[in-house]
Amino acid sequence: MKTGKEENNWKFGVADPFHRQVKDVTPEVVVFSLPQKSPPRTEEEAVGEMGASDAGCGDLPPVLSSFVDAFVDFSVSGLFFPTNPTPSPAPAATRIPAPARLVAIGDFHGDLPKALQALSLAGLADPSSARWTGGAAVAVQVGDVLDRGGDELRLLYLLHRLKLDAAAAGGSLLTLHGNHEVMNADGDFRYVTRAGLEEFRGWAYWYRSGLAMKRLCSGLDPPRDPFRGVPKSFPGVKEEFWEGFRARIAALQPNGPIASRFLAGNQTVLLVGDSLFVHGGLLQQHIDHGLERINQEVKDWIMGLSGRRSPSYLRGRDSVVWLRRFSDGPNCDCGQLEEVLSMIPGARRMVMGHTIQDEGINGVCEDKAIRIDVGLSKGCTNGLPEVLEINAGDHPRILTSNPLSDDRWKQEQKRQPVVKEQVKEGLAILVPEIRLKEVETKG
Repeated sequence: MKTGKEENNWKFGVADPFHRQVKDVTPEVVVFSLPQKSPPRTEEEAVGEMGASDAGCGDLPPVLSSFVDAFVDFSVSGLFFPTNPTPSPAPAATRIPAPARLVAIGDFHGDLPKALQALSLAGLADPSSARWTGGAAVAVQVGDVLDRGGDELRLLYLLHRLKLDAAAAGGSLLTLHGNHEVMNADGDFRYVTRAGLEEFRGWAYWYRSGLAMKRLCSGLDPPRDPFRGVPKSFPGVKEEFWEGFRARIAALQPNGPIASRFLAGNQTVLLVGDSLFVHGGLLQQHIDHGLERINQEVKDWIMGLSGRRSPSYLRGRDSVVWLRRFSDGPNCDCGQLEEVLSMIPGARRMVMGHTIQDEGINGVCEDKAIRIDVGLSKGCTNGLPEVLEINAGDHPRILTSNPLSDDRWKQEQKRQPVVKEQVKEGLAILVPEIRLKEVETKG
């Protein structure tokens, strides 16, 4: 254990109880091959194209629905998924026994190449094939896959396939909700980018094309249209972004096709062995509410079973996805942190994302608070990939990239402004001000 000031603030190059291990990051990353055809300007054009077809399918078996779903998946992501994976990932529990190898990864924020670098650094995925290489390891990604970049959907699809691969290999990839997943399900698009809107507009075209294909077949149940009831215009937003906004609402609203397929499997809080994972942090009132209860209630909300508005413990500066009390700078309320951990049997440390750590992954309060958001995405601070590894019986350690290039990179980054969420940026200037007051705006 460190003493004095060093105890509460780990720096690159000082005594490091995490046993930081330097590894090279493979520069090559997979490029998914997507269809070259540009989607029509609007969703209505897509439906019109399909509706104009004279093709009919009579009473073909329901396997056609699976074919259409696979077609849409590949068109959006460049990935194929098994229809009935064996074994399929089991629903994530709130408390999981300690594995032989546990890896934690911070926020991705819409940056597929950098996410693949982090996954490769952790030994979890091959960046050239985007397939699982982690064997029986358990990995936790602490949320904020959405916003700030243009690869949000492709990241969701990638993480889903890695979950299937991991289950087949005896491992597990577990994902948490971040404040940006909650914001998007709530219809708060403050930090969406132009590229992010375009990606969702492309998804809308292919998804509506799939719906039109299914409607041609009398043997299939009529598919639900998630666009029904979604506004077609948005006062205060430039018209060129309307289709992207509409697609994003349809996809990510509670019970939307992307929310129910990819976000509903997220947990909000997770205890793996003696490590407590949460995006922002936990306070006493959250423990009193119940960890299992929080996870179930958030899942019910994402699935559209409990109204359109997120639970109150997901909103505001003291919520589980917005809290910074244990992650913002060297001054941490260690007494309160220890009290929170003492309320959860077996919990030894809290591992958090959400707040960018300019110095890289670090810990405070005698290693009881570990902060792993390194600002990885180019939409944040383009941070160097780092991941946390906790092996059974060992102290946590940090896997990072080559320090020779790191020093030059860090000097360059000091000349660039740091992204802060207390100001409107990106397309936030297009969103009515009333929406900006609904969620704490620092990050």
